[in-house]
Amino acid sequence: MTRTTPPRPVDVEAVFPALAAHRRTATRLHPRPGAPKTEESSVAGPLLWPADEPWPVCTTVHPKGTGHLLPDVRLRRRIQNEARGRDYTGEEQLLLEGMTCGLHVPDLDDADPLPLLAVAQLYARDVPDLVGPDGCDLLQVFWCPFEVHGPDRTIDVVLKWRRAEDVGTALTPQPEPPVAGREECVPTTCVLHPEQVVEHEYPGLLSEDLQQEIAEWERCLLEEEDTEDAYDSSAPANYATYEEYEAAMAAARAEEPDEIDYTSDLSIAPGWKVGGYASWHLTGPAPVDCPQCGTPMPPLLTVDKWECDGGSRSWMPIEDRTDDPGVIDPVGVHLGRGQMRVHTCPTDPTHPHRLSFQ
Repeated sequence: MTRTTPPRPVDVEAVFPALAAHRRTATRLHPRPGAPKTEESSVAGPLLWPADEPWPVCTTVHPKGTGHLLPDVRLRRRIQNEARGRDYTGEEQLLLEGMTCGLHVPDLDDADPLPLLAVAQLYARDVPDLVGPDGCDLLQVFWCPFEVHGPDRTIDVVLKWRRAEDVGTALTPQPEPPVAGREECVPTTCVLHPEQVVEHEYPGLLSEDLQQEIAEWERCLLEEEDTEDAYDSSAPANYATYEEYEAAMAAARAEEPDEIDYTSDLSIAPGWKVGGYASWHLTGPAPVDCPQCGTPMPPLLTVDKWECDGGSRSWMPIEDRTDDPGVIDPVGVHLGRGQMRVHTCPTDPTHPHRLSFQ
């Protein structure tokens, strides 16, 4: 099934023509749990990895034998998904109670190499905003599922660019770490439904004049809504029960137009995506420059906890108009405070990448 982002509630460039200079495309990946194949783009699916090429490993010294067993993480999610809307069966409850975090691989030393976790595989044919080194049409993303690396003690991400046609026999089975430091470092295996959308720059990075124009426009929209509410002359209804009152209020809320604001509805799409802009909603804008050449680095890949959160419901795909947690949080990954971006150098994508978090 395709995924279709609804049209933006306002043609923002018609209202603010200056925003045409602050537009960029992004490819929303729309991951959904499934069973992707090696030759397909995916999250946490099998990779087109050459059988004769060593699998990447983590060599940083940190605790590696203690954590959550990957089979337990996947089983827990399956049980929770199947039990949604009902109580757990006795068997399910016993299985969940038997899953603990502890020393699961005592023979794995902190200095031993640990296979990295396959996180994503993206083919350029599927993702129009995927830009890599010349001649490369496939990006493979890995990370170590322990957030203890470097001075910031955060996750270690590895990017592998390649030409798909150069891969002969694919490696099978493919290695993976036995445990993860947190369950939220383990992505659920997902198929992708890529869709290209248009984004506009984060408001804090626009000119002060343009920011003020947008703020004044938003204020006028709120005043118009308040005026309409003030002149609502409909007679109050009487309700026989509280349940009737609640049903009537819910129906009224469903008919009310959603409030529109630039940041939530007209700027940056939520969810896993390639390209586009970075949102700085928690920290304010911060420079992300190439450590090798100093060029400003746009986000290549955004890893997001939410496909759509409470502040951006208008981005929910038309096919998924639901409050199903499996749609709102399809991957189960939560890094930083909910969002991680991998930035690459536009001058040379082989320069060291950088991470940013929100």
